[in-house]
Amino acid sequence: MRSLSSLSRAASTLSRPPRPLVGHARQRRTQPLALSHFKRQITSESEQPQSAEPSEHDLRYGFYGVILPEEPFVWGTSHMTPRGVPPQITRPSYVPDPSNPDAVLEGGPSRAKRKLITDAEDLQKLRRAAKLAAETLQFAELLAQPGNPTDFIDMGVHEFILEHEAYPSPLLYKGFPKSCCTSVNNILVHGIPDDRPLQDGDIVNVDVTVYLDGFHGDTSRTFLIGDVDEKGRELVSITEAALEVGIAACGPGRPFKDIGKAIHQLLRGKDYSVSSAFTGHGIGQEFHRQPWIHHVLNDEPEIMQPGDCFTIEPAIVQGDDPSGVTYPDGWTVSTENCARAAQAEHMVLITETGAEVLTRL
Repeated sequence: MRSLSSLSRAASTLSRPPRPLVGHARQRRTQPLALSHFKRQITSESEQPQSAEPSEHDLRYGFYGVILPEEPFVWGTSHMTPRGVPPQITRPSYVPDPSNPDAVLEGGPSRAKRKLITDAEDLQKLRRAAKLAAETLQFAELLAQPGNPTDFIDMGVHEFILEHEAYPSPLLYKGFPKSCCTSVNNILVHGIPDDRPLQDGDIVNVDVTVYLDGFHGDTSRTFLIGDVDEKGRELVSITEAALEVGIAACGPGRPFKDIGKAIHQLLRGKDYSVSSAFTGHGIGQEFHRQPWIHHVLNDEPEIMQPGDCFTIEPAIVQGDDPSGVTYPDGWTVSTENCARAAQAEHMVLITETGAEVLTRL
């Protein structure tokens, strides 16, 4: 792996900050990249003797490859070429196309307002989009194998979605250059698929969203690549458990803050933390809108109502420091101490009698 000493030298000569993160609504800005923000000194594998004793970090978090930005740094994503989409595929409003030359970025006050989905036809379309998202993620799992680059996963996801006459929602969302997010090992969220082959022992979160018949479907899971060490497997397991206790806290008349409370209670006394910087979100005809779903203790006053549809997507980090640092591409967020992170996500629809998980096959 690359040396952080060279990362430091490059960062010290650059004054241009990375663009703020925009992938999830209502997220806190993470720190721009600089050596001082990393809390673990990383050296190349060639500099480490084979007989070296495990470090305190290794003993606490396990053994895995740390993902660092490519050098020399390239700011932004303008050098990445997005995959093409046939003109007959309907785009979301934020994606320009020949039939929609006046498309504008999603995110204005009116578009971000909380909306209840109660119309029978709309609910049918919502369920179809969610089901396709779940099927797409299931297909992505087949591609998440040792030796396959994450860009290979992106290509497969892209083609799978197009074959189902849908649009990959992340593509060109506020400039995002790929059709899904792939976050490996220490990458907290919003990893951009690239040509690094997945290695035996990696963990990778694949986050997919589809746009079908005017509605978005959004889901993610963290997959084990080959023989993952015990601490990595435990991280993925506790992340899935955090998602499930969050879902169990949902229902008509329940406060949204119960989701964060349930996740907090699950992690209490364990060597894990949950990122407060990235929230779940309302979803439907808009990719991101209210309500914002906090996965930590909070004082959100709103109550769930039938017709609310939102994602729960906790990002769980090894240890007690979930803070992140943004890489030069402006999207990829690593944990500051290079501990591993995992994420899992479902779409939840509040009904008159309970909570329906739309992305569970």
